[in-house]
Amino acid sequence: METERSSCKSRIEDHPILDFPARKEVTFTWEGQELRGYEGEPIAAALHAAGIKVLHTSHKSKRPRGFFCAIGNCSSCLVVVNGVPNVRACTEKLREGMRVQRQEGTGPAPRSRE
Repeated sequence: METERSSCKSRIEDHPILDFPARKEVTFTWEGQELRGYEGEPIAAALHAAGIKVLHTSHKSKRPRGFFCAIGNCSSCLVVVNGVPNVRACTEKLREGMRVQRQEGTGPAPRSRE
């Protein structure tokens, strides 16, 4: 079966055991740069496939943090999504047009919706 493949840099597309059904490709931005990923996949997976490894810097020591536990238990993948800080990139599903930014420490104060 022929499927449309992502333009992302680093993805497993052919596997001897697992099947990867075709999914809708969407665009989103990371730090203002337009990227592509698959709708519904975790934001962290799309970023990792695009070569983005540092998602967050720690509050106290300002050290880089990235994709670690992949199940939402740690705080290494916190990002700002559409102006909302402290979003776990490993569990938040990617949607068309999302604006994702690296979070510095505890992140900015959330913007009001007024």
